[in-house]
Amino acid sequence: MANNYPKLHNAAWPGLVGKGPDSEPPIDLDTMLNMTAAASVNGVKFDGVDLFLFDPHTSIDSSDDDLKRLADKVRGKNLVVGSLVAPVWPPTGGGSAMGAEADRKKFVEAVHKACKIAEKLRLWGARPTGVVRIDSACGPGDWAKDAEGNQKKIAETFRQAADVAESFGERLAAEGEICWGGMHSVKRNVELLEQVGRPGTVGFQADMAHTLLFTMGYNAPDDRILPENFDWSDSKTLDEGLRKMTDALRPWTIDFHVAQNDATVKGSGSHDKTGRHCQPLDPNGKLDIVKHAGFWLRDENGNVTRKVQHICWDGCMFPNAVMTQPDTWSDVLRVMIKVREGHGW
Repeated sequence: MANNYPKLHNAAWPGLVGKGPDSEPPIDLDTMLNMTAAASVNGVKFDGVDLFLFDPHTSIDSSDDDLKRLADKVRGKNLVVGSLVAPVWPPTGGGSAMGAEADRKKFVEAVHKACKIAEKLRLWGARPTGVVRIDSACGPGDWAKDAEGNQKKIAETFRQAADVAESFGERLAAEGEICWGGMHSVKRNVELLEQVGRPGTVGFQADMAHTLLFTMGYNAPDDRILPENFDWSDSKTLDEGLRKMTDALRPWTIDFHVAQNDATVKGSGSHDKTGRHCQPLDPNGKLDIVKHAGFWLRDENGNVTRKVQHICWDGCMFPNAVMTQPDTWSDVLRVMIKVREGHGW
């Protein structure tokens, strides 16, 4: 029999992230939902969507009526809502987790609003699984000015956010990425989660595209795992590096993004780079998606962990021309089905 878990979700936020006045226009939520619902591979379809709680998709200040309409709309397409991204960054109304008291208060308030929405969608039956996603909302450059002091501030802010999440029966997943201060390497992510010390409430959100760059030491040369000038045809060394990373972060992982990466970064300077998500069949992609997903979804003994009830495809930064092609989502869904068949239950 085919595996039923983890459920397969598509992320809606690629319709917003990287879009705007200096780029392409955003893709509205209805279009993202329609494309997700329309994708099908041999009769298998996406089970749900993960959402960014920010305009013009879903306002963090949505009323109950707004949220009920959202829940009805999603369920009307035979989908559910999964994980939610809290708008913790200063441009979206939040504040740096290592900033001044006022900034950190804004961060926690964004988490409070997100958890309130998450709880309601769960109680209304529209959200059977999922977490609320956060990160440090600050850059490695500013963080490095007082690495140890700033790491402690971030940990304290996360603990305050954990208190809020627990009051709503929610969990927080911190997405490590090379552009987030204190979360820009494997070592720093583990250090931060240990300092937070709330493993039942605050865990890690692993994104296959972002975490690949940890192995290369971007923004944290001393923490690199793969050798310098690494030859990407050396699959043995790549697998060894990825296993070292996943062994360290897997125990904390409570939410998982399937993705592809070509091992390049965008941005300029030394501390503002971030990863490129690629299409699943991109010839420049460095990951064997199905095999390497198993490094996250199976423990060190090869057993399926069953720690995540749904997995999500993250196509952040895809051009609109790519995102509006039906074949894009069929290709994505086909790979995700293979991940579930390989590492699900």
